[in-house]
Amino acid sequence: MAPRILGILLLVSAIAYMDRQILAILIEPIKAELGLSDTQAGLLYGFTFAAFYALLGIPIAKIADRASRARIIARSLFVFSTMTVLCGAAMSYWQLLAARMVVGIGEAGTNPASQSMIADLYPMQRRSAAMAIFAAGPHLGMLIGFAIGGVLGQLLGWRQAFVAAGCLSLAVTLLARVSLREPERVAQVPRAAQAVSVKEAVRVLWRHSSTRHVFVGGTLANMATAALTGWLPSFLMRSHGFSTSTTGVLLAFVLGVLGGAGVVLGGWLADRMGKQDASWRMKMPATGVLICAVCWAFVFADLGATVTVAALVLGGALLTFHIGPTFALVQSVAPTHMRALAAALLLFVSSFVGFGLGPLVVGRLSDALSDNHGIDSLRIAMLLVPVLFAWAALHYYAAARALRAENDDPGAEPAAEAIPG
Repeated sequence: MAPRILGILLLVSAIAYMDRQILAILIEPIKAELGLSDTQAGLLYGFTFAAFYALLGIPIAKIADRASRARIIARSLFVFSTMTVLCGAAMSYWQLLAARMVVGIGEAGTNPASQSMIADLYPMQRRSAAMAIFAAGPHLGMLIGFAIGGVLGQLLGWRQAFVAAGCLSLAVTLLARVSLREPERVAQVPRAAQAVSVKEAVRVLWRHSSTRHVFVGGTLANMATAALTGWLPSFLMRSHGFSTSTTGVLLAFVLGVLGGAGVVLGGWLADRMGKQDASWRMKMPATGVLICAVCWAFVFADLGATVTVAALVLGGALLTFHIGPTFALVQSVAPTHMRALAAALLLFVSSFVGFGLGPLVVGRLSDALSDNHGIDSLRIAMLLVPVLFAWAALHYYAAARALRAENDDPGAEPAAEAIPG
């Protein structure tokens, strides 16, 4: 049963990210038609979506820790799929902004509930790999979103691309409603104990130094990733003259195919290396994030086509190398009856700050630099990305040291599950 449920949750994650990501490949024609600035585009892609996604994720997760997670996921799918279709009907910036808000509300119900289900299906020794497979969903979503958005956006227009993506999402909604089944929770907790407050969940997570560093590192990495996935299509079109369809196909391969393989590899390596030394569960993502920082610095440093393409390929493959071990550590620290809430808290911080501010800050920088640097302003603004990745790597290495210390210290606060190594 576990592989089948994991497969459905992977597909749900992919569809959720497709509906989120398709805006990035369509932002240039949308800007042209609606007359938007880069700041408005960054607000549309990032903060508006992320604010509602992050804020609503916590109350929905608290329900998911007590109620049917499968039913919550199916209903959430229906909401954001319908609103993606309506994005194609928006006649103004404010209508599109409102539709994106509700897309964020719908997606808030899928990720924490999915992580909680996976944690019940897989033991700690296999959890990083399982979470990494689930975390490949966004890459599959980018592949589909960039392909649909790039090709249909150029052939039929951005409105029709939104409608096509929303209809595909509604088909997956039906599949989830029919096929997704609620797994048995690993530990049954009395109903009274399940009414966990956000304050209590924060206390449980915050008492572990490793978890604190993972929250900060994950947020910084998510800020860089969101800026990349939001603005990379526009960068390729403006700085390198790519068409919408060419950009879509290229990024579908680099971020979708290679990125998906990279995130699965990151989880598998973290589990394999972590069997002997628990600190490798964080050293592995730290190394991937650091290499990522170097690669994206080369991409935006304008060092020639060969260097740019090589760095783009490797940087895309390692873009979310860290996600599986990040999810797994938080789920292992959290008690069973607050796993969805713990996932929602991680997503709240990383999405509200990371996804919310990443695209917005880069867009604002691009607008500020445009008078002096013209078309090159976006490329220069994107140099913020490698700085954020390097900063995130420092926190992941700190998390690795803390994890080793926590495992070696018999007086340390125990995690909900023993972390092998």
